[in-house]
Amino acid sequence: MSALFNFQSLLLVILLLICTCTYVRAVAPRLIDRNKEGFLGLFWMSARIGERLSPYVALACVAMAITLLVQ
Repeated sequence: MSALFNFQSLLLVILLLICTCTYVRAVAPRLIDRNKEGFLGLFWMSARIGERLSPYVALACVAMAITLLVQ
């Protein structure tokens, strides 16, 4: 089943995108910061969300891990 049609999978993909973009921006900021507009700006926005809301993103990742383990 596609991640677009399953809500839990969609949330997992979004969380992975936010965490990956935040990590890449911490390691190589030029890679993310040069594309702030357009479609690639989505990665910059995801990195900003991960930086500013990191406690909530971490809690969401833990909650997602627990739900996947329980299933």
